[in-house]
Amino acid sequence: MAKEKKRGTKGKKITLKMARNAFKVTPDGKRRLDLSNMGLHTFPKCILQLTNIEELDLSRNYLRKIPDFIGQLTSVHWLDLHSNYIKKLPKTIGQLKALSYLNLCNNRLETAGLPADIGNLKSLRTLNLGMNRLTALPPTMAALTNLRELGLFDNLLTTLPEFIGVLKNLTNLNTKRNPVACSQEDAKEVKATECLYLVREEDLCKVCLEKCKEARERLEKKRLSDQPHKRHNFFGLFRPNSVARSNQEMQW
Repeated sequence: MAKEKKRGTKGKKITLKMARNAFKVTPDGKRRLDLSNMGLHTFPKCILQLTNIEELDLSRNYLRKIPDFIGQLTSVHWLDLHSNYIKKLPKTIGQLKALSYLNLCNNRLETAGLPADIGNLKSLRTLNLGMNRLTALPPTMAALTNLRELGLFDNLLTTLPEFIGVLKNLTNLNTKRNPVACSQEDAKEVKATECLYLVREEDLCKVCLEKCKEARERLEKKRLSDQPHKRHNFFGLFRPNSVARSNQEMQW
C-alpha cells in the first residue's frame, strides 16, 4: 500500500463532468467508470447521477469510508476498491444484487467491518479480501453459492472458515500467509489449484512486482527440490497473489 498522505492534505474532488469523461467502454461492451489512482479521499456522490454504470473502479485511492448510498448503484456488477484505506463496509453493500466481482484487496478491513449483509450478494463469483486484517469471516457468506474465486491471503485467519465446505462452486481459494492451521480433513473440502493469479505484472508497482517474483522463485525452487520425493499437498494454501491492479480480470 502506498504511504498515506499527510494529515490535512485535501484529496481530488470529482465533478460530474469529470466522471462523465472517465467513462470507458470495455472490449466486451461494458460501461466502466474508471476513477482509479486519482488521489480521492471521499467516495464521489456525483456518480449517482450517472445511469447504467456496470463496472466501477475506485482502486488505488485514499478512501477510508464507503458511504451508505453505494447501495443505490444497483446496476454495478463489477466493483474494484483495492489499495485504499477502507476499514468498514456499510450494510447497504448487500443491496448490490447484480454484483459478480468485488475486489477489496489491500485495505484495512477488520472482521467487525465486514457486515453480515455481504451474504446477500448471491450473484458474486469473485471476491478478493486479501491483504486486510480479518481474523474471521461472516457465517452468512455460506449463502454465496455462486462464488468461484475467493482470495483470503495475507490476513490474520487462524482457522479455515467453516462455510468453505458448502461453497460447491468454489474452484480457486487462496489462504496463503495466514496463521491458519488447516488439517488434512479440512483440505478435503477445498479444491486445490496449481496457481492463482489476481494481477497482471504491468499493473504492479516496482516493489510489489519484485516481491511477487521473489516469492514465485522460492516456491518454484521448493517445488523442484520436493518433486522426486513426494507429491504436493497444498491444504488450502496456494501460490501468492499480489495486491494492486487496475485491470481486474483475474488470470489463473
